[in-house]
Amino acid sequence: MKIVIINGPNLNFLGTREPDIYGRQTLDEIENRIQEYAERQEVACSFFQSNSEGELIDRIQQAHMDKADGIILNPAAYTHYSYAIHDAVKSVNVPTVEVHLSAIHARESFRKESVVAPACVGQISGFGAVGYLLAIQALKEVRNKGEEQ
Repeated sequence: MKIVIINGPNLNFLGTREPDIYGRQTLDEIENRIQEYAERQEVACSFFQSNSEGELIDRIQQAHMDKADGIILNPAAYTHYSYAIHDAVKSVNVPTVEVHLSAIHARESFRKESVVAPACVGQISGFGAVGYLLAIQALKEVRNKGEEQ
């Protein structure tokens, strides 16, 4: 199984950025943890982070071209207003799980709505870096369910 993990704006500042909300782990540390877990699950992962909406869309589309089995997407602030990312996820037909480190539904009112989530097979928020691991499991279940049908 091949999964692409895409992280959006400001996530390159994890460990420094509001550690009381996002934790003290850096993005590199989180990616290392994901990689170790994925290897035990026999899942190949690739990682991408950008602060630019267009680059995120390009990577989502590339996941389709690379025949990825799934995408784990943390669109960060784009979650709340990027219909372009929503449309990209819908257009590629690659099962996508939206992940957030913080509990977005328990934060400021503008963070409660995700315009990306309706294009995804699910959303995981509020579990910190563990959310990425849960997303790997969810994508494995989606794949297994599809193979059973």
